[in-house]
Amino acid sequence: MSHWLDDDYVEPVATKPCLMRNAYATHTDYFDFLGLIESNPLLIPSNVDGILERKGKFLILEWKRDNEEVSKGQQYILQALASKPDFTVVILIGNTDTETIINRFFLVSKAGCILMGHGFEEFKKYYIDWYKKADGY
Repeated sequence: MSHWLDDDYVEPVATKPCLMRNAYATHTDYFDFLGLIESNPLLIPSNVDGILERKGKFLILEWKRDNEEVSKGQQYILQALASKPDFTVVILIGNTDTETIINRFFLVSKAGCILMGHGFEEFKKYYIDWYKKADGY
């Protein structure tokens, strides 16, 4: 099976979106990266839960469950991304285990986080507004 990174890859004519709703989905474990950088042995990669691009504008989504902390390293990464002119970073508190639940969501800035709303309906409006702004209307 060809992969889009292969030199001979040809884009499929029709594709069905691959959507996921799996509470048992595994995550990437970066434990074996601990200690690889001698001068910074605790440095390990972080992940982003979602990213969108529209006309050079990016929306980064980071999901956290209620009472789940953002690690210090991930905080640095998210704030650094948020400080870039074409990046918007949002932290969503909730989950997508069996349905999309968003209790509240925050806009990340270089200075910290700003509560932007509560619930999936409010986030849908935020998401649509982000798209319209990125699209230029």
